[in-house]
Amino acid sequence: QVQLVESGGGLVQPGGSLRLSCAASGSIFSIYVMGWYRQAPGKQRELVATITSGGNTNYADSVKGRFTISKDNAKNTMYLQMNSLKPEDTAVFYCNLKHYGVDYWGKGTLVTVSS
Repeated sequence: QVQLVESGGGLVQPGGSLRLSCAASGSIFSIYVMGWYRQAPGKQRELVATITSGGNTNYADSVKGRFTISKDNAKNTMYLQMNSLKPEDTAVFYCNLKHYGVDYWGKGTLVTVSS
């Protein structure tokens, strides 16, 4: 089993920055895909960014150039640096790990972008 715990959410003004963290514990696999998803009020959960165990990254078009996904293998932690935040980025952000067809999810952290 894998446990994922997100942190770093909060209230930020438009144009501001936040860094989310996702700490993984339990069975840490050598091959996986980790990612950030978000769900805005009244909308479906959507992919934000992913990073493979080999370090390859992928981003949703809506966040390209503004968000950066990264990981620290020594700390078993994944990050999402979010810059130039917009009100439409307001959502609950979830950490995900995929391992051979099995999905693990964190409980989410709320990001609110508002003046």
